[in-house]
Amino acid sequence: MSARALLVRGLAAGLVAGLVTFVVAYVVGGPQVEAAISLEETGGGGDVSRALQRTWGLLTATVTVGLALGGAVALVVAGTLGRLGRLLPGQSTALVTLLGFVSFALVPFLKYPANPPAVGDGATIGHRTALYFGFVLVSVVAAVLATRGALRVRERVGTYGGVVAGVTGYLLVVVLAGQVLTPAAGVGDFPADTLWSFRLASLVTLATLWGVIGLVLTGLVSRLYADATAQDVRRDTAASL
Repeated sequence: MSARALLVRGLAAGLVAGLVTFVVAYVVGGPQVEAAISLEETGGGGDVSRALQRTWGLLTATVTVGLALGGAVALVVAGTLGRLGRLLPGQSTALVTLLGFVSFALVPFLKYPANPPAVGDGATIGHRTALYFGFVLVSVVAAVLATRGALRVRERVGTYGGVVAGVTGYLLVVVLAGQVLTPAAGVGDFPADTLWSFRLASLVTLATLWGVIGLVLTGLVSRLYADATAQDVRRDTAASL
């Protein structure tokens, strides 16, 4: 299976994920964003602009991110095929997507959860962004090293021992990094229920994006592998006649 074939399928999975995520973000996240903005506003106006942001702007964002993420996951899958033990291509795809979601999305979200537009000092956005992506980098690198370490340990003590070693190593790194890095910014007197609803909607949207990419891409890669295997069998059979 070529990297090009996997990339095409990754882009297709990303497109589907972007469209599905748009629906989820519009239905689940839209009301929470509006509730947060309404607490910040002191006057009227901006309804047309917000309407565009909630529809075409949101659709453009989710599809763009979906395509980029789907392509990136597919390329990582292409680079890891055959290097994750005895996993089949579809299984490798599912594992790569899961590890990507945990290290790139979930764990950084737990450290620096999403805040509504009304929360946070605009003057510190650069510093907060740097902290977030710094932690993302630590988390992703730790996941890669933990996976490589788990594969080596697996050869000696088996799959269970390898998984335990990998998870333990990853958690040690991210927990330590989480303690060293600056805590998340305070939210002041922002209503706790609105903040919780906004963060939950953000997490659901994020999980939808990664989940759909994983499901669709795993299915496409599995089908591609099955077709390639069947073709090889037919070729070998024809050669033996």
